Amino acid sequence: MAGDVLHDARRDFDPATARAAELLQMELDRFETLLADLLEISRFDARAAVLETDDVNLVDVAHRVVDTTRALAEQRDVLLEVQAPDHPCLAEADVRRVERIVRNLVTNAIDHARPDGDRTSTALVVIRVASDDQAAAIAVRDYGVGLAPGESAMVFNRFWRADPARARTSGGTGLGLSISMEDTHLHGGWLQAWGRLGEGSQFRLTLPRRVNGPLRQSPLPLVPEDAPEPVR
Repeated sequence: MAGDVLHDARRDFDPATARAAELLQMELDRFETLLADLLEISRFDARAAVLETDDVNLVDVAHRVVDTTRALAEQRDVLLEVQAPDHPCLAEADVRRVERIVRNLVTNAIDHARPDGDRTSTALVVIRVASDDQAAAIAVRDYGVGLAPGESAMVFNRFWRADPARARTSGGTGLGLSISMEDTHLHGGWLQAWGRLGEGSQFRLTLPRRVNGPLRQSPLPLVPEDAPEPVR
């Protein structure tokens, strides 16, 4: 509350004090986000997380997430593109948790869509949606820094970062992907990652048509069709 009061009154302060009030508010916001993530992790650990399910159209989810992350993408000079069929891609799911998963994947892709310092052209993040008789899926593809060998298995660990020195433009806590994995497990789904250094990465969420239903394959490939062949 004191931070809010100082932030609201910052225009009456000298420049240095006003900047300090802005930084204080920014760090308080980050702390609040971290606290919320830690509380959510504690619910998973205590097996207290529950689903509120309905029939969810992943095409609509993809478009809503793009709308909410467009400002961040424009700030980073990143183009967001949705590739989805004309028909609904339905799964029985908790829409709040599914949107949180996809939002984490898209903001991470925006963060890593280009090598550090490379602003020579607009970067691209592609969100693909598909479904079949057993499952519905969303894949988020970027063409940026990619993942080193072995990192696709570590990226969902709590607080793990591929490059600790890399700036986070989206203010992440290091818990987003681990929470996304827990949300996915609640549905009986898969959350998987592919990446190659310098060639980008792709994260794929696959949900069964019914919660904890049989899941044998995904309607989207994990390795993107446009991925170059590995050098032997």
